[in-house]
Amino acid sequence: MRTASATIAIILLGAAFVVAGNGLLQTMLPMRSDLEGFSTAMIGLQGTGYFGGFIAGCVLGPRLIKSVGHIRAFAGVVALLAALVLIFPIWVQPAAWIGIRLVTGICLAVTYMSLESWLNDQATNANRGSILSLYFILTNAGWIGGQLAINLASLAGATLFLLATISICLAVGPVALTPTREPTPIPDARLDLPGLVRLSLVGTVGCFLVGMAEGAFWTLGPVFGQQRGMAVFEVTLLMGAFVLGGSLSQWPIGRISDNHDRRVVILPVALATIVTGLVMAYSGNLSSGPTIALAIAHGALMLPIYALCLAHVNDSAPSDRFVQVSSGLLLIYSAGAALGPLAAAPLMDRFGPGGLFIFVSGVLGFFALVIAYRLVAARHLIRLYPARYRTTMKTTQSIYEIEGDDASVPDDNR
Repeated sequence: MRTASATIAIILLGAAFVVAGNGLLQTMLPMRSDLEGFSTAMIGLQGTGYFGGFIAGCVLGPRLIKSVGHIRAFAGVVALLAALVLIFPIWVQPAAWIGIRLVTGICLAVTYMSLESWLNDQATNANRGSILSLYFILTNAGWIGGQLAINLASLAGATLFLLATISICLAVGPVALTPTREPTPIPDARLDLPGLVRLSLVGTVGCFLVGMAEGAFWTLGPVFGQQRGMAVFEVTLLMGAFVLGGSLSQWPIGRISDNHDRRVVILPVALATIVTGLVMAYSGNLSSGPTIALAIAHGALMLPIYALCLAHVNDSAPSDRFVQVSSGLLLIYSAGAALGPLAAAPLMDRFGPGGLFIFVSGVLGFFALVIAYRLVAARHLIRLYPARYRTTMKTTQSIYEIEGDDASVPDDNR
């Protein structure tokens, strides 16, 4: 029997391979779609399909895993995911790609769910924080690596789809063959919208609006780069720079928010994101270097907002509701991410590639107004259950099981 450390290492490696394959696909598909002459609206619908499928996977996944077990569910959906990726270059039709992307969203939600529940099962109170940090680092590295892999072959051929499939399949062997007891049951994803609004209007609305902004960026960001005349390598650097910026800023921004009203921290971060977004929108004459630097700044500001909103809601929630509240906010974020590409595409058609960041800035501008209103209207409210900020990933509700268990440990032991 393998030790817990070896099992954790294998699960983390499997997660990195899956994320790398998805990172390659996530950035490559919009670029290939643009190359095939798909309209911006159709490319946006691919993102809507993916995030819609992810919502369905978060809801249906626990039932599937409970009925067939973690290992069989993981192996089955990864096999289906690999087959679906290979269909893309065979059936090059906008409607077909939208439908395939929807099913891949379901598959990836169940895949992440299986891996994250295994991590939770192997973790202890002494190492949960370290495991979560390693998971965050490796998945971000896998995501960036997958995007950079686009440069290994032509967009026009099938090779990149094959590379994505290989990366996804490499996760199956070590994970499926690792001897381990069946993990604990996965929590259902439940949405109690009135309850979440009562806990925090700012946090709940913020998760939805950040989902719209990020969903639009992940889906249409590669198209923005292509339409700005950037080479394939420059587009991959652009998308990777966004992730890098967010990775670097999560901890310092989060720690600042632990010592202040989080709304007072979210507001200037949102306003600064608007500024960088508008500069991106109207910087048509900038070379690729400054554009990528702007992307790092934009990601450093925008990516932490979701975790700040999540922490703000949990500030007013009992610790035993952390998983329930976080799961509901994840569904709200995913709903926003499904609508974002659909809403941003018309602006890109009307205003050109910069329309993407006009949309992002408009969404976050509305969020800033909501925050300002609540700071004035609800300034008498206090935090009932002060929580600590945590670096948060937007995968499935299973990741919150790891954080939720850690949250129950007294402050002196964390």
